[in-house]
Amino acid sequence: MTRATWLLLIGCVLQVHCAVRKALKTHSGDPFDSLPKSFWYEFSSPFTESYDDLTEPEPRTTPDPLPFFEDHANSTNVTTQLGSAVFLHCKVQDLRDRTVSWARRRDNELHLITYGLHTYSSDSRYSLNYQHPNDWRLHIQFANERDEGNYECQVSSHPPLVFYVLLSVVVPKVEIVDERGDAIPDKFYKAGSTIELKCVISQVAQPSSYVTWKHGQRMLNYDTSRGGISVKTDIQPGGAMSSLYIANANKQDSGNYTCSLADVASTTIAVHVLNGENPAAMQHGGCASWARGLGRWALLQLCVTWLLQTFILHR
Repeated sequence: MTRATWLLLIGCVLQVHCAVRKALKTHSGDPFDSLPKSFWYEFSSPFTESYDDLTEPEPRTTPDPLPFFEDHANSTNVTTQLGSAVFLHCKVQDLRDRTVSWARRRDNELHLITYGLHTYSSDSRYSLNYQHPNDWRLHIQFANERDEGNYECQVSSHPPLVFYVLLSVVVPKVEIVDERGDAIPDKFYKAGSTIELKCVISQVAQPSSYVTWKHGQRMLNYDTSRGGISVKTDIQPGGAMSSLYIANANKQDSGNYTCSLADVASTTIAVHVLNGENPAAMQHGGCASWARGLGRWALLQLCVTWLLQTFILHR
């Protein structure tokens, strides 16, 4: 190849090279030409890091504390007296948005009584009586023997919490007794003597001195019309003892006498005031002494009546 040919070939290559560089060269008026090549790295790196920082972290939730009963035993026994009002207490801490309900368990079945502040029992004696700050009390008025049993205070947590209450209703025992402490249905007195009746009240959960005496339907505790009447009542452990005194007894003082503990329990005795008969014989001598005390005429009437009945039955 000649020298002229080589020069021509080299000139063509140089022209092509210049054309390619011109085509690839960025327009001279572009404002980004003056920026250093490291700018794009420096600009993009903090932007990317800031984007990562703005990403919301996954929420870290702390569960609410579970409610609990103030009485850590989770059960209690309550005793009340027949006819009294009673509160069944249920103190709940950290209740928050949970609900408290009361139910009664009978024969393995639960019967709803209250839910929240609302009462669902058909028995009007039951109600929810909330006491600030945390006592969800079940109120039972005029407690009776049918109210005895198991009650449950429930909290609607997961799992549910249950507080157990066993209610016992005590029925007082009321007896009019003689000098030996034995219960008697009748008492005999001689006219002009002093009537003395002793009433013993026991099995009382809440001892009270509110003991009343009645002669028939007439209240004797505050009676001033008859005169000579006095009532003395002493509180004793688990009960009371009340004594009635009536001076200078007469026939009008005969009749039924009733000793009562409020409106809860009572007992009645028949008092006989006798003219001329022997009261001791009536009270301790049996049927024969009773017949002699009635007199011969009364005995004759009893015999005639018995004979007539026997005659009619054997006809």
